[in-house]
Amino acid sequence: MGNAQSPSNNDPRYVSAARAFTQKELEDLRSLFNHLAAQSQNNAKCISPSVFQSYFGLHGPLGERMFDLVTQERKDQRLTFEDLVVAKATYEKGTKDEIEEYIFRLLDVSGDNFITRSDLKIVMIAIFNNILCIKDSQDRSSSHEDIVNIFLNAAKFSMHNEGGTEETMSFEDFRNWCTHLPSVKKLLGSLLLPPGSGRPGSQIPKLLTSTAIDPNIILLRKEYAWHIRGALSQHDLEDWNLLYHSSVNGLSFNTFLGNISNHAGPTVLIIKDKEGYIYGGYASQPWERHADFYGDMKCYLFQLNPVASIFRPTGANNNLQWCAINFTSEDIPNGIGFGGRVNHFGLFVSANFDQGHTFSCTTFGSPCLSKTNRILPEVIECWGVTQVATQDKHDAVKGTVLERFKEDRNMLKMVGLANSSE
Repeated sequence: MGNAQSPSNNDPRYVSAARAFTQKELEDLRSLFNHLAAQSQNNAKCISPSVFQSYFGLHGPLGERMFDLVTQERKDQRLTFEDLVVAKATYEKGTKDEIEEYIFRLLDVSGDNFITRSDLKIVMIAIFNNILCIKDSQDRSSSHEDIVNIFLNAAKFSMHNEGGTEETMSFEDFRNWCTHLPSVKKLLGSLLLPPGSGRPGSQIPKLLTSTAIDPNIILLRKEYAWHIRGALSQHDLEDWNLLYHSSVNGLSFNTFLGNISNHAGPTVLIIKDKEGYIYGGYASQPWERHADFYGDMKCYLFQLNPVASIFRPTGANNNLQWCAINFTSEDIPNGIGFGGRVNHFGLFVSANFDQGHTFSCTTFGSPCLSKTNRILPEVIECWGVTQVATQDKHDAVKGTVLERFKEDRNMLKMVGLANSSE
C-alpha cells in the first residue's frame, strides 16, 4: 500500500488545485465524476480502475499507470473527486515543467522509478494499438514491432541503474525524445481527455491513393504520417493525396514537377535510399523555380527509418526550401532540397533524381539523415497536403461524439471536447 492519502476538501493540494478552475468548471468536473462513479458499483463514492480506463480509452499497463498517478499511487483502487481535480490541475493546467514531469512519471509503467526501453516499448504499443487503433498488417514488409522500434531508437538512456539490466532515461533524455517526437508528447499530454474528442496528437491524416496502386509499394505508413504530422498545428486536419511515386511514374524530375504543378498547398517529400534509410521534408511552399533559398518557418526535415525524428527550423538562417530548374550556373545546382547551404544541403536530390546528399545543418539542427552523406534514391514519393474545410470538421465532430453526449455538452466542454478544434 502507498503512503499517500486521498486529498480532502480541506487538503492544501486540493485547495490549490481547485483555484486553477472556475466554479463552473468545477461543477462540470463534479458532473463527470458523478457520472463515472455511478458506474463503478461502490455506492458512487469513487471511480473504479475499470470505469476510468474504459472512459478514457486507456487499457493495459499504460491505463493502470495513469490510474496510479491520478490516485497519487495509494494503490487503494479508489479515485476520488479530489484526486481528479488535483490530477487535471497539474496535468492540464500546470506549468510546462509540471506537465512534463507528469508525463515523465507516466512513462514509468513498471512503477519502479526507472524508465527503460522496455517501458517506452509498452507505451508505444499502447499508443498504436489502443489509442490510435493502428493494427499490424501482414501485407507489410515491416512489422508493427519494427515500427515501434524506430520511435524507441530516437530515445537516449544515459543513466545506469545499479540493480537493473537496462540503461535508464534521465529527465533531459525524456525532453530530447519529446522534442524529436512531437506527436508522442502531444498525445501523452492529453490522455485525460475522452477519446474521440480531438485529443491533441491523435490525428492521423487521411492518405489518398489511386486504387490502381499496390499499397505495398507505398512508403508512407499511417504511423509515419502520424509522426510527420506532429509538427503541424492542431488546427489543421488534412487529406494527404499521393501526387508522385517513382515506382509508378519513374525517377523523373520533370514528371515530378508536372504531377505536383496543380497542387498549390504544402507537400511531403519522402525518400527511401539504397541503404534502406527513409527520410524527407515537409515543404510549406509550392515547388517553384527559384535561384536562391525560399520558404518559411513551417518547413521541417524528418527521419522515418531506422529512427523517427523531426527537425524544425532553429532560426539560424532562412535557407529553408530549394528548387532550381534549368539553371546553367554551377553555383545554382538544379534539383530540390532543404536547409544548409548550396552544395551542402540538409537534404538535396539532383534534377536527375538519381543521386543527392544530406549533411548536418544548422537550419534545422538536423544530422545527416542517411548512413552516408551521399544518397542514391531508390523510391521517391510526394504527397499533397489539403486542409479539410472548417465546416467539414465541425460536421464531423457534431456527428460523432457531440451527438453521443449532446445532453451533457457542458461537461464535455470541461474535459476538452467542445474546444478540441480551437
